Amino acid sequence: MDSLQTAVAPAVGRVLLAAIFIWSGIGKLMMPGMTIGYIASTGLPLPEVGLVLAIIVELGGGLLLLTGLGTRWVAVALALFCLFTAFVFHGFGDMSNQINAMKNIAMAGGFLFVFAHGAGAWSLDAIRFRRTALA
Repeated sequence: MDSLQTAVAPAVGRVLLAAIFIWSGIGKLMMPGMTIGYIASTGLPLPEVGLVLAIIVELGGGLLLLTGLGTRWVAVALALFCLFTAFVFHGFGDMSNQINAMKNIAMAGGFLFVFAHGAGAWSLDAIRFRRTALA
């Protein structure tokens, strides 16, 4: 049971949380014009910069979370990103946006849990910690 709690569950949780960000980051790379237009439609300045930041957070953060490297701080960054996008891009206008906003808020809660408990035994953070402890 201990292995399930310290290794398997955190690893599977990281994969599931990371998947949406990696997928979304790749989508933004493939269709930057759509994202720039969407950012511009909210009235935010410098939508091109917003695109680059979103790709860095989503793809970079998703890959770091997936591998379990720098997990606690990546989790904080992704939690803040989720809250920002929930309120700036989804809001609570129609039912579809409400659902997306609540999804982002729920993911932020999950990321705070990752921040509190770490990446688990099957992660680059754990390998790095074991190497540091041996040195």
